[in-house]
Amino acid sequence: MSSPLSTFHHATRRKNTLNHDNLFSRPLADIAGFKFDADVVAVFPDMIQRSVPGYETIIAMTGTLAGRYAQPRSTCYDLGCSLGASTLAMAQHIEVPDCNIVAIDNAPAMIEHCTHILAAEQPDTNVELICADLLDLPLEKPLDNASMVVLNFTLQFLPPETRTALMQRIYDALLPGGIIILSEKIAFADDHLNQLMIELHHSFKRANGYSELEVAQKRSALENVLIPETLDQHRERLTHVGFKRIDIWFQCFNFASLLAIK
Repeated sequence: MSSPLSTFHHATRRKNTLNHDNLFSRPLADIAGFKFDADVVAVFPDMIQRSVPGYETIIAMTGTLAGRYAQPRSTCYDLGCSLGASTLAMAQHIEVPDCNIVAIDNAPAMIEHCTHILAAEQPDTNVELICADLLDLPLEKPLDNASMVVLNFTLQFLPPETRTALMQRIYDALLPGGIIILSEKIAFADDHLNQLMIELHHSFKRANGYSELEVAQKRSALENVLIPETLDQHRERLTHVGFKRIDIWFQCFNFASLLAIK
């Protein structure tokens, strides 16, 4: 079986969506806040692979965890699904009967491209795509009867004051034994460590072909749009909403993924 990310890249190539990210390669007089618009969607697979250390591992293990924790007659959710890499990873590994996936994103361009990718791959697991803001979803559904909820680099884009309420809804929707995967760019309470991790991340991006101009302009675009929190803040929130089994299963520089089990 091919890896989930290679399957995803194969699908995006077939749909001409695996383009080189050069959105910030020229000097911009006015750097607007980062948006997941059509321009970003067109280069998103290249952008995230060259920008997020460990992304391929996180996607692959999301699928592995789905194979372990997906329950019969339940739903697995991919919240902030973008082009569906995590969705495809889960779909490749779910083997229990009558388990479906609901993938949600608030960017119409993401949902449109994700629809084409899923149509090309035709996963055995049923997938429902929804274009909606996570904060505006109905209180009852689609967050219901969940055995697995994935937020891979999603929570960081939501206003901090809304995050606890969403996590509470997720905890309440999970079946006993259900899990949440929470992957985030993180901050560090120690200023020296925080700056070190930022610099190491920028070195990672430069090693992947981004120029100093691209690194600087992308950082400006994300300021006040992507608001990271510390691992302690994430743990405290997960504990507050009810989780008792919480730990980090992946970290590289200022990117981490937590697993919490109900």
